[in-house]
Amino acid sequence: MSTLQIIPIHNVPEITPGMNVGECLRIGIRATGLDIDRSDIVAVTQKIISKAEGQIVRLDDVSPSAFAILIAEQVRKDPRLIEVILRETRRVVRMRADVVICETHHGFICANAGVDSSNIESGSVTLLPKDPDRSARELAQYLGCGVIVTDTFGRVWRDGLLDAAIGISRVPPLLDLRGKTDTYGNSLQVTVLASADALAAAAGLAMGKTEGTPAALIKGFHWEPAITGDHTISALLRAPERDLFL
Repeated sequence: MSTLQIIPIHNVPEITPGMNVGECLRIGIRATGLDIDRSDIVAVTQKIISKAEGQIVRLDDVSPSAFAILIAEQVRKDPRLIEVILRETRRVVRMRADVVICETHHGFICANAGVDSSNIESGSVTLLPKDPDRSARELAQYLGCGVIVTDTFGRVWRDGLLDAAIGISRVPPLLDLRGKTDTYGNSLQVTVLASADALAAAAGLAMGKTEGTPAALIKGFHWEPAITGDHTISALLRAPERDLFL
């Protein structure tokens, strides 16, 4: 079995709207002294994708609705921020004093619909990419390897945050081990590993949250590219009829 390596990609230029993220990552990869093979995977934070795609909103340009103002009073947040969150939301799942848990238009369940004020100039927020799978496909074509677009999510019934996959290209989202045998000869019945999420989480540790490192190169993970079409992140989203806790 090959050794799994996750290497932070440094020296990526500051991303602004319209920039070519693929070329910026190539610059960082070369400056870090790395090269890319077809079997490699680049994990990249959604923040730089969103910036490049212009998914940025200035709060001074937002006029909150009466509903946004009502919710803002309950969760003690800026009504303009709540308005942006609601625009990105398909369904409000839960609210408490400091957070709104939403289902985004992509189908992700996350805090504040992925609207984020970190690593962006004061008074502005970033939105999730409109189509993270498409963003991943464009990067994969440019770089010639697999791509995982990541974002930081909380977890049900567990404290702490980790990075999860919100967009993929070429990389399988799941590793199906059903039918294989364990070391005792038992046949695995339900073991389907969320490999894309696991790689995203590990890459998040390599990138860190305060180092300004928006990507990592993953080497040594064995995966088979999609033969027909491409993988999509929808494979990781559990259907409502299969959710026991909806």
